[in-house]
Amino acid sequence: MKGLFITFEGPDGAGKSTQVQKLADYLNEEGIRFIHTREPGGTAISDQIRSLILNPEHKEMVDETEVLLYASSRAQHVREKIIPALNEGYLVICDRFVDASIAYQGVGLGLDVESVKVINEFATGGLTPDRSYMIDLPVSVGKERMIARNQLDRIEQKGTAYHEKVREAFLELYKDNKERIHLINGEQNVDEIFSSIIKDFKTLWDNYSTNSK
Repeated sequence: MKGLFITFEGPDGAGKSTQVQKLADYLNEEGIRFIHTREPGGTAISDQIRSLILNPEHKEMVDETEVLLYASSRAQHVREKIIPALNEGYLVICDRFVDASIAYQGVGLGLDVESVKVINEFATGGLTPDRSYMIDLPVSVGKERMIARNQLDRIEQKGTAYHEKVREAFLELYKDNKERIHLINGEQNVDEIFSSIIKDFKTLWDNYSTNSK
C-alpha cells in the first residue's frame, strides 16, 4: 500500500471530530490528496449498520451483537473504501478504528479482549494505522460536552462507570503502542490540541514523503 493511514481515537466528547475536520482543512490547503471517513460507517452498507448500533431504541441489543456489528461495518468499510484509497496513494483519515472496539466493546462491556482483537483482525485483514491521535479527556468533562451538544446515542447513554473503563482502556492502549499512538490532553483548547497534532503530523508526513520516493 502506498498511502498513509491515520486514525483519531478517544473517549466520547473529547473533540475528535473537530480535530479531524481541522486536519482535513489543513490537507486541503496543502494540496495533499486524502479521504476523510468515520466508524461505524463510511460506506452505504456500513452506515446502515451504524444506524442499528447507535439507535437508542435498541436497548435489547446484547454485547456480543454489538461487537459483531461493529466488526461487520468495519470489514465492509476497510475493503470498499480504506484499502482502495490507500492503494491509490491517498492519505486516509478515519474517525475511530479498532482501538475503539477494544476500549468500548472489549473493556467497556467486560468481554474477552483477545476475542475482540481476533474478530477485528479478521474484519480488517490485519490493517493497522500508521498513526493514531488519541485525545484524552476526563469522563465528567466529556459527558457535559455531549449533553450540551445534542441528543445522546445508545453508546453515549451508557453510565459513568462504563465510560471510565473505556477511558482507562484507551490509556492502556497508549502505553502499549507508544510508537503508533500520539496522546493529547483534551482539556486544552481546540487550537492547542491541533497544534500538537499538526506538529507530529508534519514530521510523519515528511518521513513518509521521503521514504515514498
